[in-house]
Amino acid sequence: MSTKKKIVVLISYGLNDERASVAWSIANGGIKSGLDVSIFLVSSGVDWVRKSAAKYAHLNPKDPTMKDMIDAVVSNKCRIMVCPPCAAVRGYEVEDLIDEIELVGSPALHQLILEGAETITL
Repeated sequence: MSTKKKIVVLISYGLNDERASVAWSIANGGIKSGLDVSIFLVSSGVDWVRKSAAKYAHLNPKDPTMKDMIDAVVSNKCRIMVCPPCAAVRGYEVEDLIDEIELVGSPALHQLILEGAETITL
């Protein structure tokens, strides 16, 4: 079991809202600070992990590209969870999403909180 302090960044904003880039930036900052970072995507936040969706998005010119920020989360083996109903309502099947995601419900988030994770919601 990890002894690192845990955070979960819950992202509900999608491709058209700068707050999403802030959320991914906070997650990357947590990785650099040595935190055990997880991402939980709900509502339009699910759009970020649709295959190739982030390739062309760059919401904040002062941040790295969205693709770079998501790739950094993936390459650091952070857990990326996606709300199944949020994906389904958008017509997304698991094969539409990047390989590294987990389709899990809120009990997975609750478990992390029970394990001491702090949550940040954007």
